[in-house]
Amino acid sequence: MKLTKLMIAGALACAVLAEGVLAGEPEFALGGGGRVLLLGDSITEQKLYTTYIEAYTVTRLPKQKFSFFNSGWGGDTSWLRMRSFPDEKEMFAAEGDAQQKLVEASVDEPLNRDVVAFKPNVVFINFGMNDHNYEAFREDIFKTYVRSQTHLTKTLTKNGIRVVLLTPQPIENRSGDPSGDVRNQALSKFAEGLKDVAAKQGATFVNQFDPYMAIMRREHALNVGACIGGGDEIHPGPTGHTLMASIILKQLHAPALVSSATLEVNADLSAKLVGAVQCAVTNVKYEKNQLSFDRADECLPMPVDERAMPALKLAPLLDDLNRYELKVAGLKEGRYDILIDGQAATSVTHLELATGWNMAVSAGPITRQACDVLALIFKKNLVGQALWEAQIHGRKAKLPGLQTQRDELEAQINATCQPKPHHFVIQPVGPS
Repeated sequence: MKLTKLMIAGALACAVLAEGVLAGEPEFALGGGGRVLLLGDSITEQKLYTTYIEAYTVTRLPKQKFSFFNSGWGGDTSWLRMRSFPDEKEMFAAEGDAQQKLVEASVDEPLNRDVVAFKPNVVFINFGMNDHNYEAFREDIFKTYVRSQTHLTKTLTKNGIRVVLLTPQPIENRSGDPSGDVRNQALSKFAEGLKDVAAKQGATFVNQFDPYMAIMRREHALNVGACIGGGDEIHPGPTGHTLMASIILKQLHAPALVSSATLEVNADLSAKLVGAVQCAVTNVKYEKNQLSFDRADECLPMPVDERAMPALKLAPLLDDLNRYELKVAGLKEGRYDILIDGQAATSVTHLELATGWNMAVSAGPITRQACDVLALIFKKNLVGQALWEAQIHGRKAKLPGLQTQRDELEAQINATCQPKPHHFVIQPVGPS
């Protein structure tokens, strides 16, 4: 059907209003593209929360060029002990300038090799889990942690690198209230110390500890001994890492909206576009009880790891980060199938469509395309790990081949995260 000038004006007004709201939101910390490196311990080395953050970023900003690098090392601390093996007893006992020299001697060389050499413009630092030594709070270790985090931040900032300081998530003690665990009480104090470091050094501070703890306490109160994160008490599985990624992204002001399309079926059985944000909707028709239209989005929804679906019941991840919206008013009472490119995507009621349906994890070929991006990122990050290890161990013969593999996978990721136009059909559910 043809759109009248009034209908077009109304749609433009809705888009302008929505853009104004979006423009008023704080800027996403990773907006603008670039090279992002994630430095940390075995939790970072798991390549889960890091991969989920990367997947969100490249699918939400497909026109921008990103390169993500993982520099996680099992057992590591903010003084990079697994990369330099300092005398920790001496370091903890030292004070003032003497301790500063020990920290610098421990940090500087591996920091240059494992971080600065990659020429990132943003570095995430996630230390604290090993730093607190899995015991009740110790002032001597805490002072070393604060001094080390300060030195890391200062050094990177001097190299023109933006720093994001992350607290670790809490330990998931399977018995009793996790907030009563002395290890978590120590981690809480370390988190407060890190917040102070970020404020003094002008770094971005992200508190994973408290939001994750709130989810754990709620779930453990309902089911003592519950395991919300999967994995072990230190290393969550995909569900826990998805919660971590969502907490981090939300605090970095990651936008919630993927795109939104609002349509209406009129009493005379014609149909119209009411508004579209971050997508273009054309060829709107209503014939034989079928509403059809073409939709071209500016980006893809964030892929959710199929192993992490329980996370969607633990936190409002879709509302907070992944709103791929379809709203249709005026449909007759009943249940409707949504087909995308002729493929069944989901089935919803007329009321759900009238209210607005978030299709982020049920958009058929669109959701699958986003999941293809996630799979490619997992593959690329394994190659990246092999490349990094070859560089560290001086295996120069392997470097060209691994670098080529990584470059090719990055090119595939960039191509795969480009959105495509799709044809939507909404029709009453037929007899089974």
